[in-house]
Amino acid sequence: MAPTDCTSCSDDPVVSEAPRGGGAIALTLIALAMGGFAIGITEFAAMSILPDFARGLGVDEPTAGHAISAYAAGVVVGAPILAAFGARFPRWLLLIGLMAIFAVANIASAYSPNFETMLLFRFLSGLPHGAYFGVAALVAASTVPLKFRTRAVSTILMGLTLATVLGVPVVNLISQAYGWEWTFRIVGAIAVLTMLLIALFAPRDPAHPGASPLRELKALKNRQVWLTLGVSAIGFGGMFAIYAYLASTLREVTQVTPDVLPWVFAVFGIGMFSGNLLGAWAGDRFGFPAAAGLLIWSAIAMALYPLASQHLWSMMLVVLCVGAGGGLGSILQTRLMDVAGEAQVLSAALNHSAFNTANALGPLLAGSAVAAGFGWASTAWVAVALTLGGLAIWVWAWLDGRARISDAAAH
Repeated sequence: MAPTDCTSCSDDPVVSEAPRGGGAIALTLIALAMGGFAIGITEFAAMSILPDFARGLGVDEPTAGHAISAYAAGVVVGAPILAAFGARFPRWLLLIGLMAIFAVANIASAYSPNFETMLLFRFLSGLPHGAYFGVAALVAASTVPLKFRTRAVSTILMGLTLATVLGVPVVNLISQAYGWEWTFRIVGAIAVLTMLLIALFAPRDPAHPGASPLRELKALKNRQVWLTLGVSAIGFGGMFAIYAYLASTLREVTQVTPDVLPWVFAVFGIGMFSGNLLGAWAGDRFGFPAAAGLLIWSAIAMALYPLASQHLWSMMLVVLCVGAGGGLGSILQTRLMDVAGEAQVLSAALNHSAFNTANALGPLLAGSAVAAGFGWASTAWVAVALTLGGLAIWVWAWLDGRARISDAAAH
């Protein structure tokens, strides 16, 4: 494993060598990834059926978009609260509980009698999102030797990326044929399947009686935790600045027909899937510096986006490269394991709060640039600025980590 510059690495068993066999590890990772698959579908498919449930619930599309915001708000709120208060429970049991909340809230969404109820159920659906990914990442890392941690964590995110490539199109077709409600019913069913798989295959870790909300909150005193979360909240904003307005750019600048759009979004998903694999390998091989490499890669791809937007073939190539920048997620997740000390659960979950902050920040700034009259290409320059901002925070985190090592050695 690449050397780390952390000075507060945890003795938590999550980072210990694991004696489990290859078959047991694979089944555990599949079970955990299934939850990521369910979450990916509900997060992205809800956007694709927005016009349908807007009509079904009697509201216009801009108003219906508040349901997407309600889900994101649930993620940001739920991640720290559920993680902090659930830290003392066995992690396999906590994951089942989180998926139970997720399943019930999604199935309830399908039976919303009005839009106000839909907002409530979408908010509740988002609550377990960050805590699930955070705890699942800790469980995944605990099943493999230390040198393969990032690759194990990436399998959870792989479930999410597969959802964008395979799950969302299939569920969307079913919902178009039988009604928007089926999107949430299918997600609920996959969540129940995840609960069963975790119950069957996840390692039975003991309860953690020493954990408490107060101990978990100690993570917030650690500057390295905040800096790592800053890389995620700002650096990832660039990807979302482009993704949110990709369809509009394709229609208005590239001049493609609507039937081409799903193929371009599929290419983006393939880029995320490939980048997740590459980022996981690089994270295990090079550690935290791999994050800088992916941020530089992303900034270059985003700078080429305005030039590429004139032609479909070049647009698809650049979109593939921008999507590959999503591999940053698993690197930052394992970085948090290194710097969080005893507050492993909360810090792991907060990474997904930061990710959803980026999901809100990127489109907001890019949309403001377009509204100000700078054109669709301006979304790329906003994206470059955010990505370089994330790189600047990475430099701060790296230098701060090296300074801590020097101080520790001097004393």
